[in-house]
Amino acid sequence: QVQLVESGGGLVQAGGSLRLSCAAEGSTFNIYRLGWFRQAPGKEREFVAAISWGGSSTYYADDVKGRFTISRDNAETTVYLQMNSLKPEDTAVYYCAVRKISRNEYDDWGQGTQVTVSS
Repeated sequence: QVQLVESGGGLVQAGGSLRLSCAAEGSTFNIYRLGWFRQAPGKEREFVAAISWGGSSTYYADDVKGRFTISRDNAETTVYLQMNSLKPEDTAVYYCAVRKISRNEYDDWGQGTQVTVSS
């Protein structure tokens, strides 16, 4: 199992930036991909971005392309989500999750971190 801890959320004005971190511990050798998801009040959880554990491939939802950047510090088992030009509609609880080798689902999830963007 992989344990995930998110940090870096907070309150920011529209147009501002935040950087979220997701620290992975445990069976990290088994990770295939790490993703960020978010869930706004009254809405379903949605995909935001993902990165292959080797860091060579990244994936983004259409509404964050060009504004968010996912990256991984290969010296550490930490993945970052740099969020720029934030909009009020980006307000949500952000979760990181891992998809393991030979799995098609994201199995292990962090506890989430709140991001609030004021207009």
